[in-house]
Amino acid sequence: MTTDPTRLASRLDKPAAPRPTSLDDSRGYRVFRVVNTIVLLGVVAVTLYPFVNIVAQSFSSEVYIRTGQVNLVPRGFNLDTYALVAADPAFWNSYLNTVIYTVTATAISIVLTTICAYVLSKRNLKGRNLLIGIAVFTMFFNGGLIPNYVLVNGLGLTNTIWAVVLPNAISVFNLLVMKAFFESLPEELEEAASIDGLNSYGILLRIVLPLSKAVLATMILFYAVANWNSWFQAFLYFDRADLFPVTVYLRNMIAGASSATSVGAVETNAVAISANIKAVTMVLTVLPIVVVYPFIQRYFVSGVMLGAVKQ
Repeated sequence: MTTDPTRLASRLDKPAAPRPTSLDDSRGYRVFRVVNTIVLLGVVAVTLYPFVNIVAQSFSSEVYIRTGQVNLVPRGFNLDTYALVAADPAFWNSYLNTVIYTVTATAISIVLTTICAYVLSKRNLKGRNLLIGIAVFTMFFNGGLIPNYVLVNGLGLTNTIWAVVLPNAISVFNLLVMKAFFESLPEELEEAASIDGLNSYGILLRIVLPLSKAVLATMILFYAVANWNSWFQAFLYFDRADLFPVTVYLRNMIAGASSATSVGAVETNAVAISANIKAVTMVLTVLPIVVVYPFIQRYFVSGVMLGAVKQ
């Protein structure tokens, strides 16, 4: 087969096609980045402003709070409410209860959610679709408040830690997120581990879990925040003050301060508490989560997104 020299020369003289502009160099992408930055900064400002305002109110005097003069900086610096709360032994007992409930409930939830998600991630599991359907069904329908109370009371769990730990041990949303993550792991890893002699428990403990640190950290954050902020179950199933978590303790303080104000209390301490007790409540409630969050934030995005994209 021969090649025509004239045709070959014409091909060589033909100018090369222009190199496509990369995404980073395009004008549209630069505009998008500017707009995206402005929008995200606006979202951050809208989200952060109420929290900073609450912190400022918690350190302000009640006169400035009532007249609406507190914005982002405390006015009439005041620590009376913090001192009053910190001097109460019941507060620290409630805080200890919250720590115990949160740690216990989070540990149980992580173990149960991990086991269930790993089992449901196996496509060869008989009845898998039925089990997933039952789990999703409970996201929209439940027995209701009275049947739940009757069940917990009938099991003898009232006034025990198990009344706030066991009923919501598994979140279906977290279960589905973990299931999607386990499904995204390469099956070849488990097959190789099986050939090496590991059983299902060994594969889960020695292969799957070490590769799941991101999603486990995310689930720990989800469960810990939910359990820390939970108050209704303790309010419903506990009638002993020494078992109350800090959220119920602070809720009772708000109710007491509101009642004192409504009947015309004139004592200085009562008025000060009624003015900024809500701000102090929010600050004390979110403080532990704010302290812990930065240490696991780097796992948050990757833990949620892993398993969301299919190859």
